[in-house]
Amino acid sequence: MIYQIKQYIKFLFNSTNQHAVHSPFVYQLITKCFYDKTNYSAYKQLKQYKKTLLKNKDTIVVTDLGVGSHILKKNLRKISHIASNAGTTPKRAKLLFRLCQYFQFNSILELGTSLGIATHALSLGNPEAKITTIEGCPNISEFSKDNFKQLRLKNIEILTGNFSDKIETLKYNTYDFIFFDGNHQKEATLHCFETLLQTTHNNSVFIFDDIYWSKEMTEAWETIIQHPKVTVSIDTFFWGFVFFRKEQNKEHYTIRV
Repeated sequence: MIYQIKQYIKFLFNSTNQHAVHSPFVYQLITKCFYDKTNYSAYKQLKQYKKTLLKNKDTIVVTDLGVGSHILKKNLRKISHIASNAGTTPKRAKLLFRLCQYFQFNSILELGTSLGIATHALSLGNPEAKITTIEGCPNISEFSKDNFKQLRLKNIEILTGNFSDKIETLKYNTYDFIFFDGNHQKEATLHCFETLLQTTHNNSVFIFDDIYWSKEMTEAWETIIQHPKVTVSIDTFFWGFVFFRKEQNKEHYTIRV
């Protein structure tokens, strides 16, 4: 936690908004998506789903395949506690919805389903998209799968198991968007990144969650943005964005969202 606080202070000093951005592509993304203040009707659905999870006092046995949670250490956990401490925040869920709508992602891969808050947002962002999401914990996977059925989200496929194993069966696909949100270990993150690089096309987007989770995660992020295939990268503190647009010069931005 101390590491994150120190990094956030640095971020505040170094970050800016759209006024310091010269790239038309990034400027449009910030002004028309990041800072879009429209009160979309989908927000009510996302809010209601999160509210339902926060009220759910049922317990579930959790299997952590990554580093787990900084807060939740016991394997037997209440759904409400997972939702409040480990689930995607309302602000980030809204941004995921806007991103999916803005780019119109058709093929999506999510590493780390958890309770399905982010998956729900992506599904609402483009109901026609094909979403594949991987969850390491069998019990959480079943829980989220049941919820998606109740919500009538028919464009989501959940795979259960270790990310490294599952992506081996997916690495020959092509994805518009990949959300890395489940394993906050340096080597595992870099392995998934390297493996899934071959699934990209010129307009693909990668987002890495919690790039300041730990010093190791920050090191992974710094390695990723130096990769020759990465052209544009954006640090929003809680997420790191990566783009592969060959027509753009290599640029890195630190943006307040």
